[in-house]
Amino acid sequence: MNKRDCLKDKKRIVIKIGSSSLTHQETGSFNLDKMEKLIRILTDLRNQGKDVILVTSGAIAAGRKALGLQERPKERSIKQACAAVGQARLMMVYQKIFAEYNQITAQILMTKYTMINDISRTNARNTFDELLRMGVIPIVNENDTVSTDELDELDFGDNDTLSAIVTALVHGDVLILLSDIDGLYTDDPNKNKDAKLISSVDEINSELSGMAKESSSSVGTGGMTTKVSAAKIATASGADMVITNGDNVHNIIDVLEGKEVGTLFLAHKADNFSLLDYVTSKQYQK
Repeated sequence: MNKRDCLKDKKRIVIKIGSSSLTHQETGSFNLDKMEKLIRILTDLRNQGKDVILVTSGAIAAGRKALGLQERPKERSIKQACAAVGQARLMMVYQKIFAEYNQITAQILMTKYTMINDISRTNARNTFDELLRMGVIPIVNENDTVSTDELDELDFGDNDTLSAIVTALVHGDVLILLSDIDGLYTDDPNKNKDAKLISSVDEINSELSGMAKESSSSVGTGGMTTKVSAAKIATASGADMVITNGDNVHNIIDVLEGKEVGTLFLAHKADNFSLLDYVTSKQYQK
């Protein structure tokens, strides 16, 4: 059986899209055409009876644009201000377009404290389950607005990690990371023309981790290293994961039809997998 055939019958799907895929590189403004296509695809998946969760970046980028800041802020307080302004604008765009397809959405803002506290982790899982049962598409982001210097160890740091943790939390079947690159390469394809795209990964070892390169994007925070780290969590929890290019959001459909798109990380559920252990021991960063 083709390795990709396992993707055709996925029921609970988590999709992560980054800031660089949501905005125009030249201006930093929302790419509304791409967002509309993304939302139409997600709604149609929901119409097929699938559970869909969207993990989205873009709050800080949207706030930065609205506030007229030319560069990504480094100071915590400015990041928080951008997130506070941008999160509302981001959700307004999502809800407006989803409403055109008569699809109800919900906003879920998370911190790592949600995961390390037994009660809040259980409540979060129950909330996701209830929303999905009701046919709602949850839209998830990290709650950057309430992060503080004292709580840096409780920050996810990037939405690749967050999306993998959400996948594990809700017992997702597949995680699709929409990136600014086609998948995992043997080397940086922007610097090495001989770099080859890796179609599938059965095991994440040190050699493969070394192939991951940090992102040079001025918009997003996660590079390929964080995506491979996310794959460790998702696959250990029992979910397959695919990295594919977000420039063409139709890649979501191609992935779920089992087509040879992006890099597939095959699930290998770990014995006695504990999401809490992954979060607190930072195994995902190794």
